[in-house]
Amino acid sequence: MSDARITDLYEVTMAHSYLAEGMTAAATFSLFVRKLPPGRGFLVAAGLEPVLDHLARVRVDEDDVAAFAAALGRPYRELEPLLGLGFDGEVRAVPEGRIVLAGEPLLEVTAPLPQAQLVESFLLNQVCHQTAVASKAARCVLAAAGLPVVDFSLRRTHGVSAAEQAARLGALVGFAGTSNVAAAHTHGLHTVGTMAHSYIEAFDDEAEAFRSFARSLPGPVTFLVDTYDTAAGVAVAARVFGELGLHDGCAVRLDSGDLGALAVEARAILDAAGLPRVRITASGGLDEYGIDALVRAGAPIDAFAVGTLVGVAADAPYLDAAYKLVSYDARPTMKLSAAKVTAPSAKQVFRGPGFTDTVALFDEPVPPGTRPLLEQVMAGGRRTGPPASLAAARAAFEADLAELPAAARRITDPQPPRAAVSDRLRRLTVDVRRRLERRVRSAGEPGRGPSAG
Repeated sequence: MSDARITDLYEVTMAHSYLAEGMTAAATFSLFVRKLPPGRGFLVAAGLEPVLDHLARVRVDEDDVAAFAAALGRPYRELEPLLGLGFDGEVRAVPEGRIVLAGEPLLEVTAPLPQAQLVESFLLNQVCHQTAVASKAARCVLAAAGLPVVDFSLRRTHGVSAAEQAARLGALVGFAGTSNVAAAHTHGLHTVGTMAHSYIEAFDDEAEAFRSFARSLPGPVTFLVDTYDTAAGVAVAARVFGELGLHDGCAVRLDSGDLGALAVEARAILDAAGLPRVRITASGGLDEYGIDALVRAGAPIDAFAVGTLVGVAADAPYLDAAYKLVSYDARPTMKLSAAKVTAPSAKQVFRGPGFTDTVALFDEPVPPGTRPLLEQVMAGGRRTGPPASLAAARAAFEADLAELPAAARRITDPQPPRAAVSDRLRRLTVDVRRRLERRVRSAGEPGRGPSAG
């Protein structure tokens, strides 16, 4: 299936109407998050790379036109003006890994109006999902306070593509590895994995299961110890570790119950068996809140595995994001709907020390001591440079995280910084609002409406 069909039907009808009306001048759309989800002090920009791939290859072909016509119940010839429609515009965007705030554009698209309209759904899909998951994963890294976190989300994400993205996004914000073999191969990630309870159940007893597993996988191994009785499982694992002379790099995994109390008990059993270097890994319904509680309690856990709650960003699975027209044919415009007002014209974000951000017009000079966030990443429908590496995105995230105020980094009750608005943007917003309100009032006056005369 062509990428052009990955869109909502109303994008097709609007693009078709624009073409019929000859409305093909340059339009700028801004993609931003209106407000942060509850419990979030920041967002991590993500999803840009698949967006640029999509824009570089999207083009409406004959099969797409036929599909659009069928969806609308119209003859092929009526939708034929869409044939060959692609993307030859430009994109300015916040690079992946950068930390962003509410109200700041993550990306802006400038292209002929039908082109910029048709791609809206794909752009929102990728940026919203990936930014939500990356932001959740980043909070897990913060909660772990330097201990390793790994991704176990493949089995519970909403499809294999989402699982691949979750693995990559975890690595972007500092995860130590993933259980997802395909994602690890694609992105060069470290693979991790232990065993399932079914493996233990398949043997007559835990000791034989552990011995067999170690024999088949020479080197450091991790034993899952809570299939029957956790304390007894740890004791059996300690005995097998001792029999086989396994120490460094080996671990036991706790996957259920009171992980903090069980970790204390497991550590005592392992230490008493002369195995102080055997580590304890915790999993089972963990996210940043569970990790934070365990770390704050001083639980002797050496690594955390997160799955469902992080892979689907369970407590904040969507973003209040929008892709709005802010300029058409050099005319700034905006939306005036209650609670959904937008700001006009193309923009830039200037970041000052300590996340003293200012949203400004894109052509404003860079204020002293600040850095622009949005970079031009596509021109003429082509990337302006090679795809950004995962390592570069991770470095950008780590640099921003180090500068983020402590209140925004908190796991509970975070306080996000608020971006200011430049004087020029504020004045333009007032002017455009007044112009639009005059037009609305004029259209509603007797004798001035569309049916007058």
